[in-house]
Amino acid sequence: MSELVPGGNTPLPDEVLTFRVPGPFDLSALVTDDGGKVRGDGDFVFYNQPAAPGVRLDGDRLTVDPPRLRPGATRVTLVVSPADLTTPLGRLPSPTVQVTAPDGRALARFTPPRPQRETLLLLAELYRRGTAWKLRALGQGYADGLAGIARDFGVDVTEDTGGTGGTAPTAAGPGTAPVATGRGGSPRTPGGGLGTSTGTGTGSRSGTGGEDLLGPVNSARAAAGRPPVRLDDRLTAAARDHAGAMAARGALAVESPDGVSVYHRVVSAGYSYLTIGEHLVSGPRSPREFVEYCLSAEQTRRTLCDPAFDQAGIARVPDPRTGDLYWTALWARPFSRAGLERTAREVVALTNTERAAAGLRPLGTDTTLTAAAQAHSADMVARDFYAHTSPEGSRPWDRAAAAGCGLRAIGENIACGQRSPAEVVQGWMDSPGHRANILKPDFTHIGIGLAGGSRAGTYWTQLFGG
Repeated sequence: MSELVPGGNTPLPDEVLTFRVPGPFDLSALVTDDGGKVRGDGDFVFYNQPAAPGVRLDGDRLTVDPPRLRPGATRVTLVVSPADLTTPLGRLPSPTVQVTAPDGRALARFTPPRPQRETLLLLAELYRRGTAWKLRALGQGYADGLAGIARDFGVDVTEDTGGTGGTAPTAAGPGTAPVATGRGGSPRTPGGGLGTSTGTGTGSRSGTGGEDLLGPVNSARAAAGRPPVRLDDRLTAAARDHAGAMAARGALAVESPDGVSVYHRVVSAGYSYLTIGEHLVSGPRSPREFVEYCLSAEQTRRTLCDPAFDQAGIARVPDPRTGDLYWTALWARPFSRAGLERTAREVVALTNTERAAAGLRPLGTDTTLTAAAQAHSADMVARDFYAHTSPEGSRPWDRAAAAGCGLRAIGENIACGQRSPAEVVQGWMDSPGHRANILKPDFTHIGIGLAGGSRAGTYWTQLFGG
């Protein structure tokens, strides 16, 4: 069974699949094509409309039969909200989706970080890549409930005139991006089924280089006691391309329908990074409004003022139809061998802190395990997969042996999307399977690898031996 982290994905068989989300939640689903839009209200499956072609909702279980989905359907996005609408998600346990095969075999499981002020989560999406089906873990939140998500997926919603309206969706968890409302008050959000086209012509002609934004950004960082960032031409080019792609599509997204993510654009521009963050926003009309938005919430403010970042690329491109501005801001620290080694040491130190708290001996760093872990992270980025088993079938112990490791017991943790050693180790500790590896008494040595790029930003490998 695959234990997923936000941004991770795993292949699933082309057969009837059951998705169960136990607990005090309402489960619903949206059936879309590659463009991320429903064809009609019939593609919105929820408690008042529990069935669509190939999809059926029964309490806390959603059954999906991929071959029976309506023509053109390539994605099914799972959505959870509180069963009691008066209870915020932040007061409930984090929802877990469990995926099983027809014979009851457990195929995958995903628990996102605990929501904060969100009222609804895009939990995961089943999507088709070529002729195969995969599951992607999302954990991405909205603050305005089903009405906001329905609008974004193209479902008509009748407004309650007594409501407040105009609430912006919020991002939850690694690998997602903050958003703002457009000038017309229509919420927009990246990720999930909301893809963008990959064309870059609009961005290359109309995007700005971010010079006018750098002053307000660095003023905000200085007020928070953070060092300034400086513009990098490669990050700026990637930001311009991504903003142009979103403007051409008229929708915010981390990844376009054909799988090109903002992180792909960064690497394609020739920029290698140790850590990266992003703001994908539509609506602000000036640098001042953009920075004010970034400072308006804890998560977006933390990214803007993160001391780990020292370079930036910022661009804004207008939607040719509406004139709305689409912004991409990239914040990063460039790759260096010394930085890689320092980051790996931090992961080892945090891991050993957890072991010490459990009364276990610390793990020593092993060069062969380190080489195998680094190679696996780089391989996942280069070949665009996320799994313990590589496309040709090599497994953790195979890779350790190939690197010259003579240790007999081998274990592996992987993760993607986390932006710091603290975040990735906490994610592993929050997952029972990964926690068991970290706290296994038989392990004596460890190696850490990380690489940036592909769909989820940063790919981490933690390889144990004993």
